[in-house]
Amino acid sequence: MEMGSVLEFLDHSVILVTGGAGFLAKVFVEKVLRVQPNIKKLYLLIRASDTDSAMLRFQNEVLANRLFRILKEKNGANFDSLISEKITVVAGDISLDNFGIKDFSVLQEMLEQVEVVVNLAANTNFDERYDVSIGVNTLGAKHVLNFSKACPKLKVLVHVSTAYVCGEKCGLILETPFKMGETLNGTSGFDIDLEKKLADETLAQLKADNCSDELLKSYMKDLGIQRARKYGWPNTYVFTKAMGEMLIGELKGNLPTIIIRPSIITSTYIEPVPGWTEGFRTLECLAIGYGTGKLKCLLADPKTILDLIPVDMVVNAMIVAMMAGANRADETIYQIGSSVANPIKLAEVQHYGQAYFMRNPWVDKNGHKIIVTPLKIFSCMKSFDMHLSLRYMLPIKVFEVFNNICFGHFSETYRHMRRKIDFLVKLMHLYNPYLFFKGRLDDTNTVKLRSIAVEKDLFYFDPKMFNWEEYLKEVYFPGLEKYVVN
Repeated sequence: MEMGSVLEFLDHSVILVTGGAGFLAKVFVEKVLRVQPNIKKLYLLIRASDTDSAMLRFQNEVLANRLFRILKEKNGANFDSLISEKITVVAGDISLDNFGIKDFSVLQEMLEQVEVVVNLAANTNFDERYDVSIGVNTLGAKHVLNFSKACPKLKVLVHVSTAYVCGEKCGLILETPFKMGETLNGTSGFDIDLEKKLADETLAQLKADNCSDELLKSYMKDLGIQRARKYGWPNTYVFTKAMGEMLIGELKGNLPTIIIRPSIITSTYIEPVPGWTEGFRTLECLAIGYGTGKLKCLLADPKTILDLIPVDMVVNAMIVAMMAGANRADETIYQIGSSVANPIKLAEVQHYGQAYFMRNPWVDKNGHKIIVTPLKIFSCMKSFDMHLSLRYMLPIKVFEVFNNICFGHFSETYRHMRRKIDFLVKLMHLYNPYLFFKGRLDDTNTVKLRSIAVEKDLFYFDPKMFNWEEYLKEVYFPGLEKYVVN
């Protein structure tokens, strides 16, 4: 049975988008305005101290982005009027009740009009301060839910999580919800309220001890990693996102709710322009590290399936799921990935990347071509540590002694060498769980969603539709150079 038209659903809809200046939000907003200019209103919640600051972020980070070039060309002289009529920028922070919105009239207007809430706000740093990550990823989810429940016209809440709330599970990872207090390793005693209390009390104690900002940040980051690993999650980000899912599942009641779990999100495949991306996420860090000559070795399993999915497909799936879940008093989870339908191994990504950068070398700040060498992959920690010691640590130690003898004359060179090794070590610690990942993401619900969608060409999200070699060599790597490096 086919569902109705997504375009008709969007027609004259009022949607609240949190994280309004973020990566996913940009693609979502551009897509909606481009395909359905008759949408009634898009409220964009942007983290800022006041409306003027929020508007400045919107102008500089969203509208000025090259992602919106096609939309600007399509609307010409009417672009500014389209934006002013359809978009209302709101300063707010999902870590606060009612998003900390100071203007009561604006808050009341939103509560009365909003029909769809799309929660895209998140702190995606793997090793963020524990208090910050809980505030945004966990309590933020609760605050968005509470807002949604207070909207009398609400049709659906779409909460974007991550597929890696599964931690380091092996085998087929099902599209199933978390139970409150569930842990990945079976450790008992896990309680979200107690985790929040621990974070608050630790932060208060550090401030009472007059710790420096740097020490406070370091300690709170370590606390997040410690708590995550205690209960089976590899990092603070996925741990706090899992807690957010638990709160939504526990407190949603009969509110129609969709949870989107994307895998590793990459650049756009087709729309609005091929290869657009921004920021440094999982694959971007590795690809840019290699293309700039900084990454020469990797601790990883070459046979690992890298579950990659272009951002335009994630957004298309979100929009279709939004309509499918409207006015249905249940919770549906959609895992958006490629590891089942169109898997690609890490070794293949390495091969395509090496071939691309050898044929299309980037240039450094002095205009010199960066010559890359074959990436050395170590599949066990012992061999990686040995390589690290002989190739990097020993030379750096010798150079440090030499620099001291020369009264610091070569300090800049030493710092450059130190930065390279620190970059490599940090990458390995952060991305190790994903470079040895043994799971595959079940996408049964997503396949069903795709089968009943009407406008399949407009809202495409089938990972079988592209060839990985063509996408990486002709779209992804060139896009990194065009939109990130340059």
